[in-house]
Amino acid sequence: MTIKRVVVKKSERGILLRNGDFAGVLQPGKHWLVSAVDRLHAEIFGLAQTAFTHEASAYLMAHEPDVLAAEFVQVDLGETQVGLRSENGVLIEVLAPGTRRLYWKGLIDVKIEVIDIDETAVLPPTLVTRLIQTQMRERGVIGLDGVLSLQVPESSVGILIIDGKVQPLLQPGAHAYWKFNRHIAIELIDLRMQVLDVSGQEILTKDKVGLRLNLSATWRYTDVLKAFMQLQKPAEHLYRALQFGLRAAVGTRTLDELLENKSAIDDSVMAHVTEHLSDHGMALDSAGVKDIVLPGDMKVILAQVVQAEKAAQANVIRRREETAATRSLLNTAKVMEDNPVALRMKELETLERVAERIDKITVFGGLDQVLNGLVTLRQPA
Repeated sequence: MTIKRVVVKKSERGILLRNGDFAGVLQPGKHWLVSAVDRLHAEIFGLAQTAFTHEASAYLMAHEPDVLAAEFVQVDLGETQVGLRSENGVLIEVLAPGTRRLYWKGLIDVKIEVIDIDETAVLPPTLVTRLIQTQMRERGVIGLDGVLSLQVPESSVGILIIDGKVQPLLQPGAHAYWKFNRHIAIELIDLRMQVLDVSGQEILTKDKVGLRLNLSATWRYTDVLKAFMQLQKPAEHLYRALQFGLRAAVGTRTLDELLENKSAIDDSVMAHVTEHLSDHGMALDSAGVKDIVLPGDMKVILAQVVQAEKAAQANVIRRREETAATRSLLNTAKVMEDNPVALRMKELETLERVAERIDKITVFGGLDQVLNGLVTLRQPA
């Protein structure tokens, strides 16, 4: 015979096992286990750890209803039910469908809220508030892997797909959905104006000159659901439309036409893409060529052409100015021919310019000799 004393504290409970089978619950106090024929054994559990994890739990739920009602909070969820476990009024855990557990009573107030998720995957707004920012609490919520939550920004909407079916758009705000028993996908769509660059496009012009062009476009969604119902990837579809529009605009024009009027490319691309996007829930706001890169040999040729054109323009300007100067001299000569005083003034002006270049002048015969002897007026015939 073996006698063993077992002490159970007020914050504890004990499980008495006889030959390995459940025999009862030991309440706080002192207990004497007398083993003669049967082997008795006691296991002590602290009530601060509310979950009862023991191989006898299945037996208790099946055959000991009185013990369950007195000592445990029972959780037995169906395939379409979710449980919310709270301790002392604070949400602690999200229990998945099919969960079967026992929790101790007596020290911590354990509550189980059962929610049927068969009809809808949407979490109630009050529950969404309780689940948001749980990482800021002293104790986080367990089991959030079964909840899909997100914040939709003010300038965006969300596309919700449940089991392959597109649902109504999610408006800005907090949203959460049950992931149990269904496949859920959410994609955030920015409704603001977006920029798309089409870079490094190498295209032949009408006169077989290879160019490299960079295009930039701004666009936005006008009907998000329509765009994603008709197009697998709307942004990629727009990129290809811009490519084709750019090739159509460049390939039908010569190099001279493109260099003289680059805005013609922008207008052509805008018209082409707008026509292709009008029925797909997207709108092109602007499109423009940022730069045109010429091949190296073509740069040299164009530089020579520009140099020749500028030289020709300079020659024309020089001839024009020479003609104007000659015409001015002829007019001056005509005035002097009919006016001796004007001719004399011109002679004196010439004499003044000559004198400015002479360092020293020796005058013989007086100033009159300088004025009349150095410069002689020819009398008209």
